[in-house]
Amino acid sequence: MPSIHDAAQSGYSSQAHTYAQGRPTYPQALTTWLQQRLMIDRQTRVIDLGAGTGKFTRQLLPLTDRLMAVEPVDAMRREFAKSVPGIEVLAGTAQAIPLPAASADVVLCAQAFHWFADAQALAEIHRVLKPGGRLGLVWNVRDESVDWVAAITRIITPYEGDTPRFHTGQWRAAFDGSGFSTPEPTCFEHTHLGSAETVIMDRFLSVSFIASLPPADKAEVTRQLRELIQTHPALRGRETIAFPYQTQAYLCHRLG
Repeated sequence: MPSIHDAAQSGYSSQAHTYAQGRPTYPQALTTWLQQRLMIDRQTRVIDLGAGTGKFTRQLLPLTDRLMAVEPVDAMRREFAKSVPGIEVLAGTAQAIPLPAASADVVLCAQAFHWFADAQALAEIHRVLKPGGRLGLVWNVRDESVDWVAAITRIITPYEGDTPRFHTGQWRAAFDGSGFSTPEPTCFEHTHLGSAETVIMDRFLSVSFIASLPPADKAEVTRQLRELIQTHPALRGRETIAFPYQTQAYLCHRLG
């Protein structure tokens, strides 16, 4: 299996359960996008690529009877098996998808494409898609126009290093017009409701490059996050927090 970025292998292996607990789901409006723009119905063969613990897979379950998942990290696949029983999750990467050519109508990557945005991955996705197939890319993006959300970004960004990230936009460079159309964007408002422990602590301690930090650095991030929760007027003493996101979804058509 092709190599996995150290931050993903280490961070997601150690924090798979926290990831499952703290990551937001996806807005219901995205279901309409999946049905109308990606043309998913009960007979559509769909691959959830980089499926993680199955957060996005569960949103796909009501839409098609022909669904399978691919995930490279062992610990994530174990969490997937617990949360999405009955759906096969294969060990594989975007550069080596363990499925035959022209075996899928749709490939979807949720919170994942930035990890493997290169020509080799797109060529492999192109291979497993049928002619006329669709590639969907989905991310839940923090709404940093909210001051305390921006403060969280300031806490974690110094530890980012060379970890691939959606916000850099570097994932777009993989689309050179040769195998797929230019990604067509759609945006949805979304809110993750829950306790501070879930929507902030679990969410950000499961970020790949935070989860893979040495203990002292991880303890410092933990301290700063807890201090923010205890002192910011929008967070202090709240049993439930509404964490604001924008869900950004992109449609790409297979060419040729």
